[in-house]
Amino acid sequence: MRRAVNDLLGAYDKLIMDPVHGGIPLYRHEIQVIDHPLFQRLRNICQNDILSLVFPGATHSRFLHSIGVLHVGTRMFRSMIDAYLRERKLSECTDLSLSQLDAIDYLAKIIRLGCLLHDSGHSSFSHQFTKARRIRELMSRPGRFADLWAGMDFSDYHSEEPEELEHEHYSVRVAHEVLSAVDLEDAGICARDVIGIMETTETAPSETFRQHAHTFWEFIAGSEARSSAMSGTDIPRLVRDLLKSVVSGEIDADRADYMLRDGFHSSVTIGGFNLDHLLSNLRFGWDVSEPWLGLAITQKGLGALEDFVYSRHQMYRKVYAHKTALGFDWLLREAINEVLEDPDNFAWVDTCLSNMEYFAELTDNFFWEAFRKEARRNPASYSRCIVNRVKLNHLDTREDLTDEQVRQHSTWLGEELDLDPDSVVTCSMRARFSKIQENFDGIKVLIRDPIDRSRSLKQITEVSAFFSKFRDGTITHFYTPPDKPTKQITAPLIE
Repeated sequence: MRRAVNDLLGAYDKLIMDPVHGGIPLYRHEIQVIDHPLFQRLRNICQNDILSLVFPGATHSRFLHSIGVLHVGTRMFRSMIDAYLRERKLSECTDLSLSQLDAIDYLAKIIRLGCLLHDSGHSSFSHQFTKARRIRELMSRPGRFADLWAGMDFSDYHSEEPEELEHEHYSVRVAHEVLSAVDLEDAGICARDVIGIMETTETAPSETFRQHAHTFWEFIAGSEARSSAMSGTDIPRLVRDLLKSVVSGEIDADRADYMLRDGFHSSVTIGGFNLDHLLSNLRFGWDVSEPWLGLAITQKGLGALEDFVYSRHQMYRKVYAHKTALGFDWLLREAINEVLEDPDNFAWVDTCLSNMEYFAELTDNFFWEAFRKEARRNPASYSRCIVNRVKLNHLDTREDLTDEQVRQHSTWLGEELDLDPDSVVTCSMRARFSKIQENFDGIKVLIRDPIDRSRSLKQITEVSAFFSKFRDGTITHFYTPPDKPTKQITAPLIE
């Protein structure tokens, strides 16, 4: 029967070659999504803003990352299906009905499209775009959300208008636009079910999804589901939460792909972990008494999960929070603010953020041309620093300072270097790792009795002390603007 599942899910219409994962198969409706101009724009948005100014190989795009997430999400789901069938064969004869095969196929297609479109709303330079002061002003303009959905009903996805837009809201809007232009009926997919597993949405699943969710729940929980009194349980919500965790959770396809991809293109090894080992030890976890449906990891797979978390921790510390990289991020945000002082640039970005017809043109290329124009006009501009790779002068790095301690240290540096304290630039990155323990409490460890093969689930922090070691950490770098003289100093300890 496992072969029947593989045959059902394995037919494809096109193969994309990826430098990280190799061949990635695609269905016809997925090719239509990828060929849409709003998805093609991701070719011209760098995955890591301008990290390539520090790690020259890091020029990979959101386009390739999104296809990679589709691939990893598919592998996660199919690996858990395969393991479930393999292990159930040890204790009972497991035959899949046509309705079960249909449910598995439908949920797999939902996961693939959700993964493919999860980052489709990113604008120029990815996360740094929305951190720029002038962009935040534009994103929070009253009426922006209404303009974005002008003439359309957004209530299927959002119960109310958000006060301030984030890239996730744009991903939902892009997904709606793209999926409306794709022949999903032929694929038997409801667009609302795809968008329902993306972030910021509150959707009611289709009747098709509801039927498949009940079939899938009974398939996974088996006799336990049939013998328990769960008539009032929102089973479609349980299944949808499971799918959401594959797209965006603690062990998700997004993180798995960007860690491998960023490490590969940055030519560093600290982002590496064994994806095959991790996926081979993922399982469906369920508990009819709570009720609960989610991801579980086998005991022997805990090492692979620990590698996954530690690699993520190290990538933040050694790559994303690199002193030169954070300095260029600061210069990039200032350069974006700078070019938006031009009324024409400001008006055009304002239009692109409100109208899907023009949103496809909001890419890195627009700002690079604006930076070059500004650099020619003003040699003392931040844009010149970006164009010519003129970096901030690094003075010092400290960890876990409060805002007041950052101000105190900036003042001290200014005094020691005979600088105006206001000219000392600070850049901080906060790694939110204290939530690791909290969030991993939602992922169970699957423990099997070696004698009778009975299963039990435990909180992950009850089995492994590894995850309790992580806490939030803030790395703060101190700089002077380009071309400022510096001297060697010995910094005092900060209590």
